[in-house]
Amino acid sequence: MRSNKDQSFSADPGLEHAINLLRQVSFEPQNLPKKCPNSGLGELETLDLLAPHVLGRAAHLDRSDALAHMDPPTPWITWVAALWNASLNQNLLHSATAPFAIEAEKLVIDWLTPFFGMNGGHLCSGSTLANLTSLWAARDSAGIKRVVASQASHLSIKKSARILGLTYEEIPTNSKGQIDAEQLNNISDACLVLTAGTTATGSIDSLKLAGQAKWTHVDAAWAGPLCLSPSHTHLLEGIEKADSVAVSAHKWFFQPKDSALVMFRDPKKANSEISFGGGYLTSPNIGIQGSRGASAIPLLATLIAWGRDGLVERIDRTMSMAAKLAENLHNNKGITLWALPTTGVTVFRPLSCMTEELHKRLPEGMFSTCLLDDKTWLRSVAANPLADIDEIISTINDEIN
Repeated sequence: MRSNKDQSFSADPGLEHAINLLRQVSFEPQNLPKKCPNSGLGELETLDLLAPHVLGRAAHLDRSDALAHMDPPTPWITWVAALWNASLNQNLLHSATAPFAIEAEKLVIDWLTPFFGMNGGHLCSGSTLANLTSLWAARDSAGIKRVVASQASHLSIKKSARILGLTYEEIPTNSKGQIDAEQLNNISDACLVLTAGTTATGSIDSLKLAGQAKWTHVDAAWAGPLCLSPSHTHLLEGIEKADSVAVSAHKWFFQPKDSALVMFRDPKKANSEISFGGGYLTSPNIGIQGSRGASAIPLLATLIAWGRDGLVERIDRTMSMAAKLAENLHNNKGITLWALPTTGVTVFRPLSCMTEELHKRLPEGMFSTCLLDDKTWLRSVAANPLADIDEIISTINDEIN
């Protein structure tokens, strides 16, 4: 039976107050304490103090003109699920501390892995850990000593190779931003990392290369969810031949941060090398993290609430936004387009002024910048299904024309 003697552990009245603050439009921030206070303000007063900073000073990713980053707004059902998680503090390290949370993760993995041609896996805190876990499995279950990836691969690949003591070989990209297959030498003894949705341009490496190395890992952190879309799954054809796949759930699965999937074609083989036991565990701990939270529950809630169709509709909506933006940019004589977007990432730059100058004139958070061929480009990422693409196009045209 729960004890309600200490009201700091009770839901009332703080949650209702917090929700009201979440709905508030404007704030007037006050200075935060310079040092850790000896005497606390109390919960409600603390919420009033922090809301202007946490909510008022945040980057609002659901703005109608926000297409700068691979960070989408999250649906409110994930806020509730995350709140439940925080209140329960379940720990997936041990079945006794997370009886349903472990079941929820298995359910999500069972639902999603078939779309990628994988047969098992687990959730972890971000694709950096998912990539590291996959390369760890490649090293210890397949004897990999060398990692081969493109120069456009995510920095976590090089970082993981260094952590694992593996040789890292970087291959130049072709004109499409893909790994240049013509410059690949013998990879029969290597782990080949293919990127499905590069950070700068959203390019997808040729997945026809999957299966040609001793181990193939696909870093599908960004573009992976396209596998669920009947209209776009062809873009990732060949991913099923990979040995491992990483996907960021906090991107196109619209989940809160610290949520990713690492998946294996042969999970039994992989897990045998990345699992550790202990006298205090009833079952082996799989993967890098020991204690970890129930990040599958917000994802489970989203999949049940939206269904595959609801998720795909939002992904396809953002892809359509990118296509419309690219068409307009292509027709604007004052702009050069790097390439037509493959996975919702549109890269362009102005011809009449410096890219940095135009970026400063545009609303903050509308676009980001990237460096390609020693030139600065503007970068638009269609991660926000709430964006008003007509408003964004109008803003660009006003600045360029």
